[in-house]
Amino acid sequence: MQITRNRILGLIGLLFFIGYALSVWWSNEPKPLEPEIYGTNDSEHVIGYATTSALINTMDTLLTKPGGWLANDVMPPSVMMDNMPAFEFGALEQTRDLALIMRKEFSRSQSQSTADQDLLAAHSKLNISHTSWLVPSAEGEYKEAIKLLKLYRAKISDPQNSQAQFYARADNLNEWLKEVQKRLGSISQRLSASVGQDRLNTDLAGDSAARQSTPGFASSEIKTSWWKVDDVFYESRGSAWALLNFMKAVEVDFADVLEKKNAEVSLRQIIRELEATQETVWSPMVLNGSGFGLVANHSLVMANYISRANAAVIDLTNLLSQG
Repeated sequence: MQITRNRILGLIGLLFFIGYALSVWWSNEPKPLEPEIYGTNDSEHVIGYATTSALINTMDTLLTKPGGWLANDVMPPSVMMDNMPAFEFGALEQTRDLALIMRKEFSRSQSQSTADQDLLAAHSKLNISHTSWLVPSAEGEYKEAIKLLKLYRAKISDPQNSQAQFYARADNLNEWLKEVQKRLGSISQRLSASVGQDRLNTDLAGDSAARQSTPGFASSEIKTSWWKVDDVFYESRGSAWALLNFMKAVEVDFADVLEKKNAEVSLRQIIRELEATQETVWSPMVLNGSGFGLVANHSLVMANYISRANAAVIDLTNLLSQG
């Protein structure tokens, strides 16, 4: 009886060790991707190929990394993991934003033109819940989206196909950057809330005639739950990782636009700040010290890089808006 009990305890310990080892391995974050460039000759590349490839490769990396897509797993050890699923969700949000702009802006010449059907379907499939595990599963829909994006990439790479296009214009790029600004601004606020802040209500500032549906408080205390601090941190890292992949690709496809506006340095500054968000976290856990306390606050460090990247995005938007 004692031997049987020891064997059961030993088996439980072995399973726990295997699960822990798997969770550590599966928690390794993917490295930033380099832009994939296709050229019709030595001096010319297909406009839109790098950006579309960045979108494809970002999603493919999330699906094929160690452990695969973990956000919808219902079995241990992944069901007990939260850092990598948060990373996946942050990257997915940036992917959805770019897919939306590609459908609405990059692939259309003007407001009256029709949307590319492959991009339309791909964007729809990317919007399935990231935690869906039954039919249809998140992985299945995302793989279908990748196939549709590859079809679109093949069409814009075909010189004989003039129907599918990718328009690299300053106004199109600005529309995506506006989405990036909103996303980064939200991320920065959530990271800063790790220490708690008494924020004034500025919802209607700047417009004396502005109204809102229900009354708001003059100020409010905003603080991230201690249990959610690491989730917000890793969601921010995932978002910055995906955005870094996209910015590198945009630098290729919009090179002429950026050169004309003398905005190459502004984009490189965004890339530099985003690269800083991907530095190795040496601490075994995300620390949440007070602003000027003895213990570090990783969320505030991340918020600094995100805010600096957002400021650079605003500067780039202003440059592109100039004649």
